[in-house]
Amino acid sequence: MIKDQDNYNTFFKRQIELWGEDTQNSLQDKKIAIIGCGGLGCSVGLALGSSGIGKIDLVDFDEVSVHNIHRQVGFKLGDENRSKAKVLKELIDSRCPFIEVNSHCSDFETFIKDNNIKYNLIIDATDNLEVRVKINSYAKQTSTPWVYGSVEEFHGQVCFFEESSFEDVFNIGDHTPKGIAAPIVLNIASFQANLALRYLAGLSVKKDILYYCFFNNDGEYTMQKFGLPI
Repeated sequence: MIKDQDNYNTFFKRQIELWGEDTQNSLQDKKIAIIGCGGLGCSVGLALGSSGIGKIDLVDFDEVSVHNIHRQVGFKLGDENRSKAKVLKELIDSRCPFIEVNSHCSDFETFIKDNNIKYNLIIDATDNLEVRVKINSYAKQTSTPWVYGSVEEFHGQVCFFEESSFEDVFNIGDHTPKGIAAPIVLNIASFQANLALRYLAGLSVKKDILYYCFFNNDGEYTMQKFGLPI
């Protein structure tokens, strides 16, 4: 039950025009976890937090460093050495008073061990292949869909995993990301957030399709799609 329906409707006026009051209200019953509060996590968190998802858990053990700030839009100079999850929570809270946001300053394994919550969707915003394997394993155990995203240089990947398995698609090993351009982070995070929001609102979403998005040497934007084994 929304306590202040009039102000709620005013705040989400343009989304209600898009899909109606009932669909907008239904987002209040949705629970998601965003794993990682860096470049992707900041942008995804702001987008979904501003869309009215009822409960959002932010998970990240790391603290803000000055080299994060150029591409991690939830942080500013002066946030150095503060918890990424806590800073992002404060920002989302300041933008949307109609949702519950919780920060968890821990790694994924500890978070899952300490929180027995059934989520509608998990968002991967990490930069670590091994953590994605753990997210995939947990998602399979709990029958929870999840949205994968990764960025590097001028390219990125996105996939809405439901039946396919992350380990069947990627070779798991140590990989240190190369440099990253700030705009591609926003691009991939926006893609993730759009898939998530459509799914949570009950709209159609293509699942188990890997999207590879990149800018070539001439600056042309290209997207390739690959069907995944199920």
